[in-house]
Amino acid sequence: MGIKIGNLLVANYTTPYPISVSPQVPFADAVDFMAERGFGNLIISDGTFPKGILTEREILRTVALSKDTSDLKVGDMGFQPYVKITLDHTILDAAKIMISKKTRLLVFDDDKLVGIITASDMLRAFRKTSIAPSLEDVVSSNIIKCEYSVTILDAVKILHEKRVGSVIIDEIKDYGIFTERDLLVYVLANNADLDGPVGGYSSSPLIVADFKIKGNEAASVMAAHNIKRLGLIKEGKLVGIVTARDIVDAYQNTYQISNPWSEQIGG
Repeated sequence: MGIKIGNLLVANYTTPYPISVSPQVPFADAVDFMAERGFGNLIISDGTFPKGILTEREILRTVALSKDTSDLKVGDMGFQPYVKITLDHTILDAAKIMISKKTRLLVFDDDKLVGIITASDMLRAFRKTSIAPSLEDVVSSNIIKCEYSVTILDAVKILHEKRVGSVIIDEIKDYGIFTERDLLVYVLANNADLDGPVGGYSSSPLIVADFKIKGNEAASVMAAHNIKRLGLIKEGKLVGIVTARDIVDAYQNTYQISNPWSEQIGG
């Protein structure tokens, strides 16, 4: 029998000591730093209090709207607002805040920033319960595809316009996937030509599972492969994509509202 969900506390699953950077840091330096350390987020701070969170989504948007980023600084890119939570929040409360407010979460002890908690952190907690939520209501069947030869820049523009985090390259055997993380790690950090074919920078084969997979099993597959998106297959055909945040949604939707409290910052 697993741990009771009400006993899962943010304090035990938060990622501690998040890195903060000044808005004056050059775009290229932030990209290199995130790519080298495998970070998907950086805290933007003026030295006194966090202003917001720089994510892979802002980096993608910046590239989509401005091919030449050589003179840009972190402060030029915009950032995500966040919600302030505390160490004694439950993971379930944190999940409900994340999903209902569609936001990122920073963890504070009084007024001191002590961590960040992500969808992947929450899944690490939820997997310790015996809950196996259905993914039927959270899976996206809107699969965005593009050809291998499409330029990286055009693929980035598709991601930005469609407001999605990945495109499927279906000309690759067993499918390929190009994500915001691939743009950061394989393209920008290596100064790759944005006019090159996106298929050459995609990850393949796409990690997949049966479309009937439960949330706990999908979370385990993601953890084993260090991924945030899982393809779902039905009769040999790709029929959906589920993300880490989708699985968090499935878990939190299993329970009635648990009266989360929060303070929204920014936005």
